[in-house]
Amino acid sequence: MRRRQHQSGDGARHPRRRRWQEFREHPRRGIFLLPSLLTTGNLFCGFLAIVLSAQARFVEAAVAVFVGMILDILDGKVARLTRTTTQFGVEFDSLADVVSFCVAPAFMLYALALQQFGRVAWLGAFLFVICGALRLARFNVYQGVTDRRYFVGLPTPAAAGIVASTALLLEGTEIGRWQAAAISVGTVVVALLMVSTFRYYSFKEVDFARRRPAQVLVLVVLGVLIVATHPQWFLFILFSLYLLSGPTRPVWVRRRLDQPMVNEKGTRDAH
Repeated sequence: MRRRQHQSGDGARHPRRRRWQEFREHPRRGIFLLPSLLTTGNLFCGFLAIVLSAQARFVEAAVAVFVGMILDILDGKVARLTRTTTQFGVEFDSLADVVSFCVAPAFMLYALALQQFGRVAWLGAFLFVICGALRLARFNVYQGVTDRRYFVGLPTPAAAGIVASTALLLEGTEIGRWQAAAISVGTVVVALLMVSTFRYYSFKEVDFARRRPAQVLVLVVLGVLIVATHPQWFLFILFSLYLLSGPTRPVWVRRRLDQPMVNEKGTRDAH
């Protein structure tokens, strides 16, 4: 009796961990068609981005990466809404992400700017691939155990997004040696951020069905207008800000925590 109570109490303290362990110990057999089709579409977009990059069609390759990101979001949403999450789907999704968000962006970087540096270039591109693969493996291991509000390390879709937005931003421009050197340094930085321990907000707790002030609608409309007029700059700035949010998070979190203490001190001084 005591043993059963102890087990139930442990499950109450770690509900997510227990559910994830049971899911991995007793996986659901079979393939559910709709989530798997979306994951296959994501994989196809990654392959298409590689082919287009080999043909120096970097704008189309960047669009293929962005479409893959949308499909990657949808397959997880559909699997959760329809309760068709399986171990096969988890593994298949990770394999597709390796192609779409690791190999395809790395090859795009190599074909776009890095190839003029010779052997060092493909080593830098491979660093992007291996760091992205390690990031995905770590995500699968710790999924259901860590805080779902945050990602540990830069997510691979965000890393692919900064690469694709850079390709859009440099459309029609001849890349010089200094620009290529800056892209090389950026490649290493993004790769290391993927395997870092910086926490990035996951946006999984955002409730889009909740009521919002009217000002939020105005901001959304302004964002759509900016995307329509300057999509290259908007996407590049958006992904760059998200990339910087991880390393700078301890600074603004500490400042936010110190703010009530300052206000309380000021109130006491006034009295």
